Amino acid sequence: MNLREAYKKKAEAELELAQARLVEFRAKSKNFSAEANLHYAKRLDDFEHGITTAKGKLKELGEAGEDAWEKLKDGVESALRSSSKTLHEIAEKLKD
Repeated sequence: MNLREAYKKKAEAELELAQARLVEFRAKSKNFSAEANLHYAKRLDDFEHGITTAKGKLKELGEAGEDAWEKLKDGVESALRSSSKTLHEIAEKLKD
């Protein structure tokens, strides 16, 4: 397995974990008051959008030629960081 394939596998695993956490958070938010549920629904929608964005960038990465790979890799990493940040923010709020 080359570096590109290894990177893609790692990113796919991170996205699978993020998707699982999204499902978990949506289930937990159903127990909140209507007002809190609306607030978390927005955050969860943002989180889901980040996952979708990262998946799209990862697909582009898989289809890219060697010369574009590094540039697209940066986009995937940025999308993953953004999703991870949102994930941590939501997780912290759900602890309260």
